Amino acid sequence: MSRPRIIVVAKRTAFRRFVEEEDDPRARNLLKRRDPSVATWLASHREHSRTIDEVERVLERVGAKTLFLQRAHAAFETSDAALVIAVGGDGTLLAASHNVGSVPILGVNSAPSHSVGFFCAAQRKDFESHLLRALDGKLRSVRLTRMTVSLNGRLRSKRVLNEALYSHSTPAATSRYILHVGRRHEEQRSSGFWIGPAAGSTAAQHSAGGRILSLASANLQLVVREPYSPYGKYKLLKLVVGEKALVSAQSKMDSASLYLDGPHRTVSVRLGDLVSFGVSDEPLTVLGLRGRKR
Repeated sequence: MSRPRIIVVAKRTAFRRFVEEEDDPRARNLLKRRDPSVATWLASHREHSRTIDEVERVLERVGAKTLFLQRAHAAFETSDAALVIAVGGDGTLLAASHNVGSVPILGVNSAPSHSVGFFCAAQRKDFESHLLRALDGKLRSVRLTRMTVSLNGRLRSKRVLNEALYSHSTPAATSRYILHVGRRHEEQRSSGFWIGPAAGSTAAQHSAGGRILSLASANLQLVVREPYSPYGKYKLLKLVVGEKALVSAQSKMDSASLYLDGPHRTVSVRLGDLVSFGVSDEPLTVLGLRGRKR
């Protein structure tokens, strides 16, 4: 039997970054004082490290050819990989997913006492059983819809899993744009808008008043943040659109931004630029999940 190639993407804990790598004197002083701003750092780091040790031990035992990446946002190629493993929380899986096409991904919540891991089916205690079932093709899975984002007709991403935030580059400034949904259009002022597939519907979209969608849904949801309408009510504020629909926004701002699945992937948008959103033809296969709401 050939040895499976597995890519492991692990998060870098705050303790590792600021204390072990950067030797930040302010961070060390806060830890020494047991300041509440860093109170969970050490415990979370230790729990995460124990999980990493277990993942390495199990992968060595099954004889896998492993590429181990210690940064969640590291770029990698999956063409010859059998599996991607994200060790951290939902943020780590989300970051890794932008490098993943058709290869399945297994999330491992490395510190359940300190991190959110809805998309992470495994933990340290049951990682080995999840891995063995995954390699045998016996671990259940869900194919999650992803979203495409284009700027002036040029594809910028087809792997947005949670959501995109479209807003002025300065948080305190008003976002001004013309929103198009199918044949409808509306000029709006707001704090910007969230748009994304079902996987992100319980995160920012729901916090802003959106609906929670089934994980099996192929729809996109748009939720406008803090709309400001001095001349009457807007009609395009909270919408669930079908997979064939195209949503776009033309910027009336000279300095706007698109944030794709968090703050690390940013696209600059200028006056007159047209941003378009649609359903991707490349869903993400996440192992160990059921097709249920979060």
